[in-house]
Amino acid sequence: MGSTGFSWKLADHPKLPKGKLVAMIVLDGWGEASPDKFNCIHVAETPTMDSLKNGAPDKWRLVRAHGTAVGLPTEDDMGNSEVGHNALGAGRIYAQGAKLVDAALESGKIYEDEGFNYIKESFANNTLHLIGLMSDGGVHSRLDQVQLLLKGASERGAKKIRLHVLTDGRDVLDGSSIGFAETLEKELSDLRKKGIDAQVASGGGRMYVTMDRYENDWEVVKRGWDAQVLGEAPHKFKNVVEAVKTLRQVPGSNDQYLPPFVIVDESGSPVGPIVDGDAVVTFNFRADRMTMLAQALEYEKFDKFDRVRVPKIRYAGMLQYDGELKLPNYYLVSPPLIDRTSGEYLVHNGVRTFACSETVKFGHVTFFWNGNRSGYFNAELEEYVEIPSDSGITFNVQPKMKALEIGEKARDAILSGRFDQVRVNIPNGDMVGHTGDVEATVVACKAADEAVKMILDAVEQVGGIFVVTADHGNAEDMVKRNKKGEPALDKEGNVQILTSHTLQPVPIAIGGPGLAEGVKFRKDVPSGGLANVAATVMNLHGFVAPDDYETTLIEVVD
Repeated sequence: MGSTGFSWKLADHPKLPKGKLVAMIVLDGWGEASPDKFNCIHVAETPTMDSLKNGAPDKWRLVRAHGTAVGLPTEDDMGNSEVGHNALGAGRIYAQGAKLVDAALESGKIYEDEGFNYIKESFANNTLHLIGLMSDGGVHSRLDQVQLLLKGASERGAKKIRLHVLTDGRDVLDGSSIGFAETLEKELSDLRKKGIDAQVASGGGRMYVTMDRYENDWEVVKRGWDAQVLGEAPHKFKNVVEAVKTLRQVPGSNDQYLPPFVIVDESGSPVGPIVDGDAVVTFNFRADRMTMLAQALEYEKFDKFDRVRVPKIRYAGMLQYDGELKLPNYYLVSPPLIDRTSGEYLVHNGVRTFACSETVKFGHVTFFWNGNRSGYFNAELEEYVEIPSDSGITFNVQPKMKALEIGEKARDAILSGRFDQVRVNIPNGDMVGHTGDVEATVVACKAADEAVKMILDAVEQVGGIFVVTADHGNAEDMVKRNKKGEPALDKEGNVQILTSHTLQPVPIAIGGPGLAEGVKFRKDVPSGGLANVAATVMNLHGFVAPDDYETTLIEVVD
């Protein structure tokens, strides 16, 4: 880049001083919605955040955290932690996840690239296996993309195709799996009429089979491996619709927790175990719940569970799930190249940085923040601290999670005087919100608020500045709503709990004794989103953001 005259040096801000500590707090899953009993943030005691909200409109406002504001295809696409932190750190909007895949499928580029050509070599004599979440939730996968991939692969020589489906019920309504299964079955039936041997081979619920994350419970992945690779599961069915309908009747079972099943032929043999020579594609575009399976499929040396049989396969992910680990080695769609992130600029300009969260969100406040890049830009100026998350429990059991420990680490970093930026993610609103446990989520929000207070008190002591924001909504609306916006009821008249992220905006608040006189939010960036936060933070550090960054949210009024 040097040849183009590129320089990392940021211009000095004409009105804002350098050298003030900036504490950057991301409340995960903390959106803004109308107050009601399903708004856990409203119900919880959150005096610190309430006091910040009283600073509106000059010191508190809302920003967009979903859809096109974070690089997703439409305004119906809820944000998530990965794209949210990419936007917060990058300061620009990049095509993300589903949008990248959509573009590659639409242009046909997906079929020309290295990943597809690699798996295609198995088509002539072997089976193509597609593994992933059967859903239109758009968070991890989308059924229409799978349909296009089925069509594209079959037109390019795949004669035998097997699907290994995971039912959702987390990003979409519980029970919707039946409709998805019927849609898929019709698609496969149409392919069979064209002479292609295409069928579902196995399945299970996403939280019980395959889609664990952060190495929380390898048994989840093993249950998937046994069904998908070995063709072994406690339940056997003739087709996927029958499987889903029957297993949903098992007490305690729902889409998220469907037990593993395999589809068998007339003689009772599994129709699609993965064997030597086969091609395998994991079609989820979101990384966090595919990385563990990717390791099991890709790594020769692997000790997390006994794989029993390790077929020699051609494996590709829909995307590369971990850029640092190069996992998997082959993928169908290349990731966005996010260069010149705010973190890298600030380090080049001497800003000493501390970043911290607990395990479940540590990667977000480091790897995703830094443009999908692991490690330090400059180890002498940066320190990243990961606090181990509680493993083996659902987060509603310990809804306070590690919020106070994160608060303490941030406080100590601020008071040490060794850093210019202290950045944290407080995960409670999101991780507990995903459990659907409203009471626990209220406790979670209170704990998050207490952690914020601990950090703001430290900012006060050192004369610093704070920026409090969020990456997407979740805890502020825990109920599915009908067209009138009222809580939706199921057939039994029970309220349908919402476990997914939302389409709500998120707050951003600024303040602290170090905030210069006259700094306030501008009125001329009404549609500001998470990507505008980076330029804002650069200003607070005393710098002007690069020209191609999304505009700052603040101005200095003399």
